[in-house]
Amino acid sequence: MTTAATIAAEPEARRATRPRADALRNRERIVAAAREMFVEYGADAPLDEIARRAGIGNATLYRHFPDRHALVHDVVLFVMARAAHHAERIVVEEPDPFTALRTFVHTAADERIGALCPMLSSAFGRGRPDLDAGRERLEKAVEALMERARQAGQLREDVAVGDLMVALSQLTRPLPGTGCLNMDRFTHRHLQLFLDGLEAPARSALPGSAATLEDLRRAAP
Repeated sequence: MTTAATIAAEPEARRATRPRADALRNRERIVAAAREMFVEYGADAPLDEIARRAGIGNATLYRHFPDRHALVHDVVLFVMARAAHHAERIVVEEPDPFTALRTFVHTAADERIGALCPMLSSAFGRGRPDLDAGRERLEKAVEALMERARQAGQLREDVAVGDLMVALSQLTRPLPGTGCLNMDRFTHRHLQLFLDGLEAPARSALPGSAATLEDLRRAAP
């Protein structure tokens, strides 16, 4: 039977199980710092440096993320969700199909979509429904942008979501093994060059075949 005491206790119980605001802020700072580090150095970026960039201690990082795999998982989920949200928003807000695609590409770069590289590994996230759902949502949202541009005759026919996402990842990360870390000032310039190559009519035939994100995972070692 529900009593007045039980009803009064429910808000207190919810407060006890709800993460504190400072804990949520710390988690957000860790994910944001890790996202930047993964773009610069890959998923093997030093956890100590991630903690330093987040402005928290190592113990706080490990309290939220017991190992590297857990942190990579959350960063990939976060970036996928942000990118999918932007794609879904832009396809509704921007009437011109290729302008919508162009806007998404530049927005995705600002969201540090290069941090999604671990997702392309065939072993990453195997058996994780949340990652599968996030990838499917992202692929569906980006494909909607691309298909609209295709139907308008503005996007070449021989490219797919995988082509776009690989190019985005490559063009928004520094070259491995080099000192070229401060490349952000060139990112949008080079993305615009890439986008010019996507516009129809195509000037050349592409070798190979277009790929989905799942195709890329199956092809990964």
